[in-house]
Amino acid sequence: MRRLVAAALLAALVPLASLAAGKPPQWASLTADQQRVLAPLKRDWNRLTPEQRRKWIGVAKRYPKMTPIGQKRVQGRMQKWAELTPQQREQARQRYRSIRKIEPARKDVLEREWAEYQALRPDERRAAEAPPGDARTASPRKAARPRRSPSQHLPPPP
Repeated sequence: MRRLVAAALLAALVPLASLAAGKPPQWASLTADQQRVLAPLKRDWNRLTPEQRRKWIGVAKRYPKMTPIGQKRVQGRMQKWAELTPQQREQARQRYRSIRKIEPARKDVLEREWAEYQALRPDERRAAEAPPGDARTASPRKAARPRRSPSQHLPPPP
């Protein structure tokens, strides 16, 4: 009987010890609201680093206070991130780190070009992203005025 009580007590203390050590919870121990908000990350949750889990839990805590547009944006970004391969995620991290190092004047140019790119219709975006001379995506309008997507202006990842 003593062993059973000791085992039950130990089982109850292990989760408390892991929280005290700063370890983030496993998916199953998230609240229903947190699981709903973070649903796109469910498949990868237990592979995230403790720092990444804490970050996403923070997003879930702020989520109810966001505007509906903000909530939709967060969900969309989370879904896109969840769909990336590990290599694509690493490329995105490297690109983010390289963008942070760009001087302010250059950032202003990139932000303006990004806004112009975002304003394009989907067919115009495809044409802007296509290599020069790609007849499959080039439209007559784009042939007269080719554009480069903002990503073509970024320095290569280190």
